Amino acid sequence: MAKHYFLFPFFILVSFFGLSAQSTDSPEGRWRTIDDETGETKSIVEIYEQDGAYFGRIAEILTNRRDAICEKCSGERKDQPVLGMVIVEDLKPSGDYWKGGTILDPQKGATYKLSAWFEEDPNTLFIRGKHWTGLFRTQKWLRE
Repeated sequence: MAKHYFLFPFFILVSFFGLSAQSTDSPEGRWRTIDDETGETKSIVEIYEQDGAYFGRIAEILTNRRDAICEKCSGERKDQPVLGMVIVEDLKPSGDYWKGGTILDPQKGATYKLSAWFEEDPNTLFIRGKHWTGLFRTQKWLRE
């Protein structure tokens, strides 16, 4: 029985590093977007870090509208190609999730406040866009 005591510090160390690795997971990478209303896979969004914040651009369009333009967008995005468009902006770390940024829905031309998090799997990113009215949508994005 006494010879198993040496394993206790090992398990504590492994648990500590396992939790540390989990909390430092990053949203950086390529994500397959799943529409929360239709269940359809729509695009690949590439999330990257820039100056301590995360941004995401549409790297691929997976629907039959590969040449889509942002008809309902306003400002500089109006009538611009959706492919290559930055739709996630200024998302910042906040503990074990990210918030404070915005996300654009190019189909609706609407911008929402954004938060993102992993639940248990760092290969599944939950994206929540919140409208100023308090309504929100949550999508599940899968890491490529």
